[in-house]
This record gives sequence, structure tokens and C-alpha cells, in this order.
Amino acid sequence: MSKFTRLVSRLVPLPVDNIDTDQIIPARFLKTISKEGLGEQLFYDWRYDADGRPKPDFVLNQPRAQGAAILLAGDNFGCGSSREHAAWALLQFGFRAVISTSFADIFRQNALKNALLPVVVPHDVHAELFALSERDPDTQVAIDLARQTLTLPDGRSVEFPIDAFSKQCLLEGLDELGYIRKHEAAIAAYERSHPAPVNTLGG
Repeated sequence: MSKFTRLVSRLVPLPVDNIDTDQIIPARFLKTISKEGLGEQLFYDWRYDADGRPKPDFVLNQPRAQGAAILLAGDNFGCGSSREHAAWALLQFGFRAVISTSFADIFRQNALKNALLPVVVPHDVHAELFALSERDPDTQVAIDLARQTLTLPDGRSVEFPIDAFSKQCLLEGLDELGYIRKHEAAIAAYERSHPAPVNTLGG
């Protein structure tokens, strides 16, 4: 898993509330266990017409989305069914962070486990970001995970919450298994000093 330390990027604005996981990655694309190719299927039903042609008015099909690593989404992002493919598809497209006023709990956990950072900001900052992005598509913001700050173009910084365990894993580029393996020596030492009890009952 790649480390997440500091990210500076343009924003891809998607001002829609309650975007659910079936809109992020439709259920018909969930048959695969591979992450490859999911970026092309991200927001598929919004992004392509019935013949599979890109819709030019959808933001992911516009030049401003190319190379941008931060999605600016509406409230309650990632609601609906539980599917890790939603986080995978966002990452495969190139996003490393999503900014919103709130996230569905399961989506937030899936995102954090896959090095996709969900950034929660106050409503006034959220509205300001959409306005800035509308006025200037090249507007950039900076995310500093160690400091837990989002810095706006005017230099103002806003703090965002993240639990300590997820923060450590993201900074070090570790998933949960990687975190356990990092402590293999300590785990082995503990087991050596705490031998399994001997069954003296013969059963």
C-alpha cells in the first residue's frame, strides 16, 4: 500500500449529495476480485451513454479531471451497500482523497484500509471549495496527513479528523496485515514468554 503523507492537487467537483456505492461502481462490475480496470468503470452510468461513449458534460470526462487526485463530493458520500470495489475504483482512476461534509461509515473504513483518505470539512469550507473550483478549475489545495490539515489557496488551514490507527497505517503505507507483520518479533517474544497451558486432564 502506498504511503500517504502530503498531497497537493486540483479538485474534481461532483456536487451531488448521497452518492451511493452503486453509483460509484455499479453492481454488474463486482464480479472481479482484481482492482485492475475498475477506474474505467468508476461512475459508469453517469460517465457513459447507452452505447458506451463518454458523456462530455460529466466532470470525469473533462480535461480538468485528468491528473487530479482529489474528488470534491457532496454530503453523505459512499452510502448504500458495502462494497470495497467503490474505494478500489476511485483509487484506480487516480484519486487519493475525497473531500465531503460526511461519509457513510462502511465506505470510510473501506477507503482508509486502501489508502484513500476521506477528508471531512465544515459546511462553509465545503461550499467555499466548490465556489473556488467553479471560478478556477486549476485551483489547488494541500492535504497534510501528519498535521491533519487541509490548506486552502489563500493559505488558511482547516483541521480534519482521523483515528490514530488509520493515520499511522496511511503514513507508513501499511494495511492491517502489514501492521501486524511489523510487530512479528514482539508477538513471537510474547508467545515464547507465555507458553500454551498443558492439558493435564487427558482429554
